[in-house]
Amino acid sequence: MFRPGSPWSIPSKPAKILNYEVEKSKLNDSNHFRELLEVFDNPSPTRNFTIQHHCPEFTSVCPKTGQPDYGTIIFTYVPDKICVELKSLKMYLQRFRNEGIFYEAVTNRIMDDFLAVVKPRQATVESRWTPRGGLNSNIIVQYPDVPLG
Repeated sequence: MFRPGSPWSIPSKPAKILNYEVEKSKLNDSNHFRELLEVFDNPSPTRNFTIQHHCPEFTSVCPKTGQPDYGTIIFTYVPDKICVELKSLKMYLQRFRNEGIFYEAVTNRIMDDFLAVVKPRQATVESRWTPRGGLNSNIIVQYPDVPLG
């Protein structure tokens, strides 16, 4: 028999049940990945110097086959007023782990997010992908844009 106040009583209000898939999609909303990127003040803003970050364990998903894609992302940039904080960069890149996206799209997306947050004087993002089916690809995006022709 249930008695009010006993550990076995039915709560007066139903417990809030979260829709796991909806909550998960909010957390993984790819439009908000860039919000993970954090920055700090450039210690030498009057000097042009180059920073390189190598991220050798990048993973995303091929949208055509659903198979994982493995690559290295290399950031090379000349900071202006701020620099990217490395742990936040790592967390940002890990968000692509389950993202179905082509090589070209993810490389350009990473550059767009990086430019929006870090605002460097100059930047290159290169993605180097492991071979699949006997082919491997390197995608290179530069800022400012290199003129065509």
